[in-house]
Amino acid sequence: MAFSVNTNVGAMVALQNLNITGAALEKTQLRITTGLKINGPKDDASTFAIAQNMRGDIAGMNAVKTALANGDATVGVAVEAGKSVSALLTDMKAKIVQANQAGLDAASRTALHNDFNELRNQLTTIVATAEFNGTNLIKSGASNLAVLSTVDGSTIVVSAQDLSSSGLNIASASLLTSANASSALSLIDSAITSVSSKLANLGSSANRIDVQSQFTTKLIDILKKGVGNLVDADLAEESAKLQSLQIKQQLGVQALSIANAAPQAVVGLFG
Repeated sequence: MAFSVNTNVGAMVALQNLNITGAALEKTQLRITTGLKINGPKDDASTFAIAQNMRGDIAGMNAVKTALANGDATVGVAVEAGKSVSALLTDMKAKIVQANQAGLDAASRTALHNDFNELRNQLTTIVATAEFNGTNLIKSGASNLAVLSTVDGSTIVVSAQDLSSSGLNIASASLLTSANASSALSLIDSAITSVSSKLANLGSSANRIDVQSQFTTKLIDILKKGVGNLVDADLAEESAKLQSLQIKQQLGVQALSIANAAPQAVVGLFG
């Protein structure tokens, strides 16, 4: 065996192996710190690209989910207001029926007419305040609502339903005369039927939005699971690897120390 002070092959080999162990240890520590086995394209270019594309899909679907939630809230407000309108119409019919009694005196008729007007005013107030995020689906002249339902831009269109007193044709109804009360009874029956139909339309739209929202949530969960399968680190495996590499690093340092001491043997040749 040749002895040389200038070239210590053993030390070079030990240093190379120590550097390899150090790089592996650094990589393992990064995986444990981030919880990811693929932290960038350097780790696995194709897998990283696939995961990034899936993350983009998740972001898009989260935006759709938010739009559906807003749409659901808007329709929900309209439905609840419509239910209140329906209840008010029932109370208004009761006043009309009372006003259609034979031989009703003028004072009683006027009182019933005033009660009827108060209920109609309350109906107007409810319709005017049935708004969410600047959108009112049941006021007079309301526009249809297009709710984003997919990442490709498809929408669920919710038709506006006019539940105002003018839209229900009861704005001019009066109970001040027997003839007016008789006419009002026909108008209120038509209004009750109309509100029931319009509420059914709103309910169908709300159900469609709810179903799409649930489906979108499931898709997001599936994509998240897919991304996790691609890039998540197995922390139990990485923990075991960390301990192994730490031991190898300690042994590598000792080997390098021994290799660096080898040239000292040359001094003995000249003693």
